[in-house]
Amino acid sequence: MRVELRHARLVAAIASAGSISSAAIRLNLPQPSLSSQLRRLEREVGGELFVRLHNGVVPTPLGERVIPMLVDLARRGDAVIAEVAAQSVRTLRVGNVEWTPPTLKDAIAECLPAAEVQTETVDPADAMNAVVDGRLTLALVPSAPDRQLAHPGMTPLSSAVVVRQPLWLALSLGHPLVAHGPVGPAQVRSLQWVRYARSHWFHEYEDAAFADLVEGRPVPIHWVRGHHEAMSWVREAAVAALTVPTGATKDVSLVPVAGARVCELMLVWRTGSLSWTVVTALVENVRRYFCEYARTIPSFWSWMVTHPEDFREIQHLLTDHPQDPPSGTG
Repeated sequence: MRVELRHARLVAAIASAGSISSAAIRLNLPQPSLSSQLRRLEREVGGELFVRLHNGVVPTPLGERVIPMLVDLARRGDAVIAEVAAQSVRTLRVGNVEWTPPTLKDAIAECLPAAEVQTETVDPADAMNAVVDGRLTLALVPSAPDRQLAHPGMTPLSSAVVVRQPLWLALSLGHPLVAHGPVGPAQVRSLQWVRYARSHWFHEYEDAAFADLVEGRPVPIHWVRGHHEAMSWVREAAVAALTVPTGATKDVSLVPVAGARVCELMLVWRTGSLSWTVVTALVENVRRYFCEYARTIPSFWSWMVTHPEDFREIQHLLTDHPQDPPSGTG
């Protein structure tokens, strides 16, 4: 049998995660696809490598002999690819939506210390086009769940979900709804709103959320062009806005919305333009960065820790500091 590096990687991921479902998330693969690949590999090696249990997997006697060798193969193969990638990638051009803090650039640069990292804040549609035509190496873009990232016939793109964020309600500090908990239509009908300009990427997510919360679309007192402008109106004019939690500022309060719509943050790159090792490191570093940033928003961090099923891509990171968000408002 010809064992390929991808076979070793999937076995290593399953062994490390302890379950096929968790490994599929780490590998950014549908679980049925991972299970199918594992079955094909097991047929080739002449027996099952894992015993499937209701709460995970454990090695079979054959697996106890073969799995360590496959894990070592994955480690050695990735080390070779990482070394080659470090020599071949000289400049990493990264596009991000809304705003790009220096700490995010640093988190990306850790993956390729020999490369120059250039970051740019871009519109989502421009970011996708720039990735397709090679002006950007990769981009962080928002996406509705299950949305197609490229039209048939375009340059193939690969992607990984960094995190899924619910749309929450931003209110001024001390607003009566802050202590309410998850809010629904009955609580928000009387609010005055600021909304995002129709040209802003967040407008369509906001529009869909309003369809669940109020009858019709509310007429705002002002249209904004970015998260920070929206938060300024929330703070100074005591109006309400919808936002993803990481779009809020520390001088407003966040309230979860019952049955909230979700916005995915995706890392997107041209298929084959980056090695698997580099991509894996990038995805993990950006996810870790997101967790560290979320910890500065106490209400959101507490929600993430108590609702890990909504944040399955970063479940393994939520246990790093599960109950110690820093002091502050949020």
